[in-house]
Amino acid sequence: MKFLTLKSLLKCSIIFLLFSNFNTLLAQEVTVTQDPNLEQLLNEKRKVNSSITINNQYKIQVFNGSSEESKKTLIQFKKENKNYDATIVFSTPIYKVWVGNFKTRIEAERNLELLKKKYPNSIIIKPNK
Repeated sequence: MKFLTLKSLLKCSIIFLLFSNFNTLLAQEVTVTQDPNLEQLLNEKRKVNSSITINNQYKIQVFNGSSEESKKTLIQFKKENKNYDATIVFSTPIYKVWVGNFKTRIEAERNLELLKKKYPNSIIIKPNK
């Protein structure tokens, strides 16, 4: 007849405790609490991204900054320039106002000179996607 030594008894006890605690951990219920503002932020991002029309054409960025300022800039721009397409683009953490769909860089540069009078920080961009 074989007797368990104190050392082997301790090993068995430790293994038993580990497995019983592991099973208890697996059986526990996990509750995730989400900040209500997160869903609002995601909806805002989806809305902004859905308005982006990115293609192989050049655009002019007339503003970059906060959400509120970009909205004000876009509204003001559309009032003054009805012949340009304009949209807000969000690129973490900055909002940008992009205008135009210019087929060539020369066309974009001509329009840039006109827009720089009112928006001196304007730059020509060619979106990647």
